Amino acid sequence: MTGWFEFILAGGVFMGSHAIPSRPRLKAALIAALGRRGYGIAFGLLSTALLFWVIFAAGRAPFVPLWDQAGWMRWMVNLVMPVAIALGTFGIGAPNPFAFEGRATGFEPAHPGVAGLTRQPLLWALALWSGAHLIANGDLAHAILFGTFLTFSLAGMRAMEARLRRNIGAAEFDRLAAHTGLIPFAALLAGRWRPRRGPSLLRLGIAVLAWAAIWHLHAPVIGVTPIP
Repeated sequence: MTGWFEFILAGGVFMGSHAIPSRPRLKAALIAALGRRGYGIAFGLLSTALLFWVIFAAGRAPFVPLWDQAGWMRWMVNLVMPVAIALGTFGIGAPNPFAFEGRATGFEPAHPGVAGLTRQPLLWALALWSGAHLIANGDLAHAILFGTFLTFSLAGMRAMEARLRRNIGAAEFDRLAAHTGLIPFAALLAGRWRPRRGPSLLRLGIAVLAWAAIWHLHAPVIGVTPIP
């Protein structure tokens, strides 16, 4: 199974799997069967495996050049990726009823935590990752791959928030979101949110280790060095 067929199949399966968190009934049934922790582990492993498949499939697709890679593009990716990894690390499992990677329990509207920075940290992480790699990879398969991820991320933010607003009502949504922002740092710059403590040192440590692992494993696993 090679060429464009594998790439299209891998992309379709990956995108289809990510409809699960946005389907409350299906997600609830899986949580009931596996437990919340089991669901999180299973979905995380599935997502990781499918992500690697679609990335490898893009590398095996026919090479059709669109633009050349300039030196500054790799520097940009290296600067953007620590931010993306930090957003994902601080967002997953944090009290945040707005995002599919967050949890509704423990959320305090007056002290929203990472939701004060942005209500959609993981989707912003995905948007930064895909946007930076879209610029740095100038062939057709990778342009489709990262362009699709970028579109999915940006459109998904609006879709998820619109669905939550419909489900809980506009007044309740506005109450929960009073000290948050969709755009990163928007609530901070507008004065609606002030962090009451520094970042979690555990999550910060995990983010640093994740960045180091991804940077060092990029060449042997993906086949492309991240060094500018």
